[in-house]
Amino acid sequence: MSAKIRRRRTVARHGQLRTPGPIGQVLKIIAVAMSVVLVSGLGVAAFVASDLLNTATAGAVELDGQKPVPPDLGEYEGGFDLLLVGTDNCEEKYAHLFGDRCTGPDSGGTLNDVNILMHVSEEPRRITAVSFPRDLMLPIPECTRPDGSTTYAMSKQPLNSAYMDAGLNCVASTITELTGQDIEFAASVTFGGVIEITDAIGGVDVCLANPIKDPHTGLDMKAGTHTIKGLEALQFLRTRHGVGDGSDLGRIGNQQQYMSSLARKLISGEVLGNVPVMLRLAHTALSNLEASTSLTNPTTLVQIGLAVKDVPFEDIVFLQYPTYEDPDDVNKVVPDYESATTMWDAINANRQLQVTHQNTANDGVVIEDQTSTETGGETTTPTPTDTATPSDDGVEALPDNIKGNSAAQQTCSNGNVRQ
Repeated sequence: MSAKIRRRRTVARHGQLRTPGPIGQVLKIIAVAMSVVLVSGLGVAAFVASDLLNTATAGAVELDGQKPVPPDLGEYEGGFDLLLVGTDNCEEKYAHLFGDRCTGPDSGGTLNDVNILMHVSEEPRRITAVSFPRDLMLPIPECTRPDGSTTYAMSKQPLNSAYMDAGLNCVASTITELTGQDIEFAASVTFGGVIEITDAIGGVDVCLANPIKDPHTGLDMKAGTHTIKGLEALQFLRTRHGVGDGSDLGRIGNQQQYMSSLARKLISGEVLGNVPVMLRLAHTALSNLEASTSLTNPTTLVQIGLAVKDVPFEDIVFLQYPTYEDPDDVNKVVPDYESATTMWDAINANRQLQVTHQNTANDGVVIEDQTSTETGGETTTPTPTDTATPSDDGVEALPDNIKGNSAAQQTCSNGNVRQ
């Protein structure tokens, strides 16, 4: 019989505390899918992916309730979900870059500080990536550790303690319990990946509406458009003191700007049309990957890539899970279940989503322009609403406390200068 193991207390790192969270390098999983699409078109996908996945299969994680992957992903009624987790463990190669996070009193344990659930709908394909705040206070279920021992279920703990408690499977179980979404695929990646992935694709373009100078990460950037890679990309994705109100919620918005730009670059011919770049991308991603067993089949990666490669930019939407301030701790947040239910109902009904939230000075980004980067056509600035109202044309306006943007919108960092 497996022993119960009590959870350790974690350091609260929401709001204005010093230690930055991890980076948006979880997006490399999307890059893997895209890269395999190109390779498959050349007829060598299975060989290349099998070779690269040798490093991932040995430590593959079995998700609770995981079912066999069907031969055709189209058999998933309503689409499928992919959980992307970024952990803040300190790899020896990069630990010297992270200061107190890797050497100070806050260096113990490995936390899941980036948590994104990517839903890929059935036809017509749409992609919705929902980011969950790391300090979201919620129930965490009983979880099985890799060694077979189990943890106690907890009624209220920060989301970013789930990985330290019982690994990737526990994060997936926690998100499933919160959202009701079945998670077919999951993967986690570590701190240093953003340096390698942005180098592999030649950088990602980001826009700054205002300068950012953040001494906590060392980021110092002028207003304007920049191509970031390597350490600078890492600093950009870690910064929270340098954007919006300095909170993790503002950082999520800033990271979503990076995600939008990365999605546009991956889908463009600039990356998908360049075989050496795609092979470097696949190798870099998979060499840093911890995956569920459902993701270790090269054919599955090819199918995921094929499922998402032609999705229009306006149907690739990045959202923040809706929250309230925790009445017990101003540095924490709690779920807004009513707005979240509306959001998931719209996602599962495969409706086109309209973000109605109007960004303020507290948000990590501003909408720079409302012009679609794909079609060149103008879009209409949404009218805020407190409730989602389905329309006859299949578009659903989300509650105005749900922040986000589509990949068709150009967002810019709402930077500030911190002393």
